[in-house]
Amino acid sequence: MIDAETSYQAVSSRDARFDGVFYTAVRTTGIYCRPSCPATTPKRQNVHFYPSAAAAQGAGFRACRRCRPDTSPGSPEWNVRADLVGRAMRMIGDGVVDREGVTGLAARLGYSERHLTRELVAELGAGPQALARSQRAHTARLLLQTTELSATDTAFAAGFASVRQFNDTMRQVYGLTPTELRRKPTRSAAAAVPPGAIALRLAHRGPLAAGQLFDFLALRAVPGVEEVTTTGRVRSYRRTLALPGGPGIAEVDQPRGQQGRLDCRLTLTSLRDLTCAVQRIRALFDLDSDPDAVDRRLGADPVLAPLVAARPGLRSPGHVDPHELAVRAVLGQQVTVAAARTLAGRLAARYGEPLPVPSGGLTRLFPTAAALAEADSADLAMPGARQRALRGLCAALADGSVDLAPGVDREQAAASLLALPGIGPWTVSYVRMRALADPDAYLPTDIGVRHGLRAAGATAAVDDSAWRPWRSYAVHHLWAALNSQEAKQN
Repeated sequence: MIDAETSYQAVSSRDARFDGVFYTAVRTTGIYCRPSCPATTPKRQNVHFYPSAAAAQGAGFRACRRCRPDTSPGSPEWNVRADLVGRAMRMIGDGVVDREGVTGLAARLGYSERHLTRELVAELGAGPQALARSQRAHTARLLLQTTELSATDTAFAAGFASVRQFNDTMRQVYGLTPTELRRKPTRSAAAAVPPGAIALRLAHRGPLAAGQLFDFLALRAVPGVEEVTTTGRVRSYRRTLALPGGPGIAEVDQPRGQQGRLDCRLTLTSLRDLTCAVQRIRALFDLDSDPDAVDRRLGADPVLAPLVAARPGLRSPGHVDPHELAVRAVLGQQVTVAAARTLAGRLAARYGEPLPVPSGGLTRLFPTAAALAEADSADLAMPGARQRALRGLCAALADGSVDLAPGVDREQAAASLLALPGIGPWTVSYVRMRALADPDAYLPTDIGVRHGLRAAGATAAVDDSAWRPWRSYAVHHLWAALNSQEAKQN
C-alpha cells in the first residue's frame, strides 16, 4: 500500500495507473471509488484509502455508480509476489474459495485458516471470505446487467449460498437492490452478443500493444481449440475453455486504438464458472500488468530502450490452462512454432473432448494430461526421448505430483518439473513465464532470444539482472524484434 499523500496526489490527478492498486473512500458520501474517478476530487480530510474493494465494503462504503471501482484491473502486485498473500490472491481470483471454501484455500496453501486470514487482513484489510464475497458481488452485477437470468438464478450462479445473502450483499456493495441494478442492454449491444453469451469489458492499465499480442496468439493457435478470425474490420481471438462446470468458449476482440479495455464474450456450460473464466482470460492477455512500471525499467536499458519505444505496453501472455501450456512447451522443444502447433492440433483432434456443439472452427477442448499420458506412440510424431518426456510430464500432472494450479509456489513447481526426465531449464522457464504468470522468467538459451539480441544490436553478453523483475517482458521484446527483422527481410 502506497502512502496516503501519494495516494491523494494520484486521486487529484485522476491517475488511472493506480486503478485496482488502492481504493478511495469518501466519509461524507459513504462511497468508494477508483483513483481515476471523474467526480469532483474530495477534500483530503474526508478521504480514506483502502488496499482492496473488500476492505472498503467492510468499512461500510458502497461502490461508486459512476466509476464502477469493481471493474478496475487487478493489482499487478499479485503476479510479481510469490509470498502467501500473493499466492492466495491468485487462488481467490480463480474461484477457489467459491468452489472449496476457505478451508480448501488454506489447505492448498499449506497454512491454517487462522494464519491465512490474519495475513490477508493485515495487508488487505479483509479476510479470504470477504475478498471472495466482493468478487461474487461483481459477478452477480455482470449477470444481472448482461443476461436474462432471474435474481434467484443469478444469486446461485454467482456463488452466493442464499438469496437473502445475495440481496443483502448487493445492497451493501452497490446501494441498490438486484432489481434496481438490472438494466436492459441497448438494441445495438444486444445484437452484437450471440444467444447465451455474456458480454464483458475487461479493463487494463496504460497502453496495450494489441497487435503484437494478437499476433503472438494467432501464430500459436491450435486448430480446433483456438482460432483468430476477422469479421468486417474486427479481428477476434477465440478458444475453448476447460472449466470446472463444463466446456466454455471465449471470444476477445482486438481493440482499435487505446480503449482501456478488451471486449469479450463468454459462452459457459455453468454460469458459476464466470469468475474463473474471466480470471483466466485476464491472465492470458496479461491485463493486470502495470505497463508503465515495466516500460520504465526496461526502457532504461540501452539494448531494450528502442524496442520498448517501438512497442509500448507489450504484454507477456499467460494461459488459460497450465496443463495445456506445459504439454505444448514439451511439444515445442527444439522445433519451430509452426511444427509444434501442427503436432498439438493432431493430438487435439485425436484425444481432445469434442464440444457438444461446434462453434465456427472451434470443435474440441485440448486433451487432458491423463489422456495424453496414454497416447499411442503412432500419434506422437517426435523422437523417443521427447515422447518419454511428454508421457512423464502428463503422468505427473494427472496424479498431482506436479502442481501448476494458480497460486502454486513457483519455486516448488519448477523443482518438480526439473526432476522429470527430459524437462530442462528452457521448458521450466517457459512454463513459469506463461502457465504460472511469472513476470521475471528468462530464457537465455532460447534461439529466438539470442537472435533477438543480435537484431537489437547487442554485441556482447547482456546483464539481464538489470531487467528484473520484468525479464519475461524482455523476452517478448526480443522475440518481437526478431519477428520484425525477419518481416523486413521477407
